[in-house]
Amino acid sequence: MSVRAVRGAVQLLGDSKAEMATEIPALLDEMLGANGLTQESVISILFTATPDLVSDFPATAARSAGWSDVPLMCAVEINVAHALPRVIRILLHAESDLPRAAITHIYRGGAKALRPDLTS
Repeated sequence: MSVRAVRGAVQLLGDSKAEMATEIPALLDEMLGANGLTQESVISILFTATPDLVSDFPATAARSAGWSDVPLMCAVEINVAHALPRVIRILLHAESDLPRAAITHIYRGGAKALRPDLTS
């Protein structure tokens, strides 16, 4: 069994706790499902948010959705001019038998523009 990193991102329509509480669990569920993972296989998750998202912590949305025993950390993305606004990025570390090249990274909504090479 190896440790694998899974990337994900979502662009919120607005800065609201309600949208974060919906979008973060949905993104995490899609990341797990696409890679055959379970919460039990997850080692840790790092969330970053663009500086325009201040309504809540992405980790709070995850904890409210049942991610209570996984180490979670939040950070602010660097404030680059012309960066895509209202984006939450996830770097999830998990134990997996998948080879690195078989990992599916998930970009939802407007965040698909961040990595067109990884999205269809």
